[in-house]
Amino acid sequence: MAAVVIVLLLAGLVLLHSTSAYNGRVKFHDEWYYLKKQGFATLIGLLGMVFVAKIDYHRWAVLAVPGYLAAVALSVAVMLFGDEYNGSKRWLSLGPFSFQPSEFAKVAVIIFLAWLISRHAGRLDRFRRLLLTLVPVLPIAGLVGASNLSTAIIILGIAVVMIFVSSPKYSPFIWMGSAGAAFMAVFLAMESYRLERLAVWRDPEKYEKGYQTLQGLYAIGSGGVFGRGLGNSVQKLGFLPEAQNDMIFSIICEELGLVGAGAVILLFLLLIWRFFITAVRAPDLFGALIASGAMAHIMIQVILNIAVVTNSIPNTGITLPFISYGGTSVVFLLLEIGVVLNVSGLVE
Repeated sequence: MAAVVIVLLLAGLVLLHSTSAYNGRVKFHDEWYYLKKQGFATLIGLLGMVFVAKIDYHRWAVLAVPGYLAAVALSVAVMLFGDEYNGSKRWLSLGPFSFQPSEFAKVAVIIFLAWLISRHAGRLDRFRRLLLTLVPVLPIAGLVGASNLSTAIIILGIAVVMIFVSSPKYSPFIWMGSAGAAFMAVFLAMESYRLERLAVWRDPEKYEKGYQTLQGLYAIGSGGVFGRGLGNSVQKLGFLPEAQNDMIFSIICEELGLVGAGAVILLFLLLIWRFFITAVRAPDLFGALIASGAMAHIMIQVILNIAVVTNSIPNTGITLPFISYGGTSVVFLLLEIGVVLNVSGLVE
């Protein structure tokens, strides 16, 4: 698992620099700007991963409730005091540093649900108990979803997967899925801009806001099987907005082609498979649920990011783990990996 993560990190830094060099020169007169910030965050995350991997994962059970409450408090703080960027409040500033509390919320939800489900093991065969287990996640999902719908979807997805793997019955999830679909329909209808996203998704050429999607699709289509070559993307030269963030997979397709994009997807599949093996072989339910939650996190986020880039679903602003630019994301992802490494027993 650790080897796959390191390969993803190294590949991510190379791809990030290739994608962001032009924007760095134009905006900050430094083509290494994004790489230096991401490299620093990656170093901090790796140190944190090694440290966390040496801590017995059972100790995190004590912090499950405080972590959950901290996630709620930080989500409220974002709504009240958060910094706005591109029309969304997602960041909190602490002096010269800023971070996204929603990234912490994902990890907090995994630890909290693993603790909560472990306490009620053997009683999740009742529909009422399943719902009661899901209820504590709703406040965080609602607070985060107010400004970041994509992360709220990921948090709810993590919760559903963790409850699913610990439940002996399947039928309740049909009802939960139906209720979730109905809620999503109402949620989208509450704001006109959400319905506009659906319209842009269906016909991006018809709307000005479909520009980013179209440029991403042009990048994917022009890459062919083997790509233009690393560093030779045309779309990153000011045509594709914020290429180093949510849309970086389209630049991977353009520069490395179908072969390179397939290799990146294969790395993620290997990582997800290692999470699955860790969950199956975990010494107890708490450890298995932590590994399952981390697996769900990576799996859902990768699927949604690639689906957005290929216009398979409406644009929701989701980063590609370990590869897209984002210091907070990579730090908390690596801390999460550290906990799973301890569960796997790879670190003594």
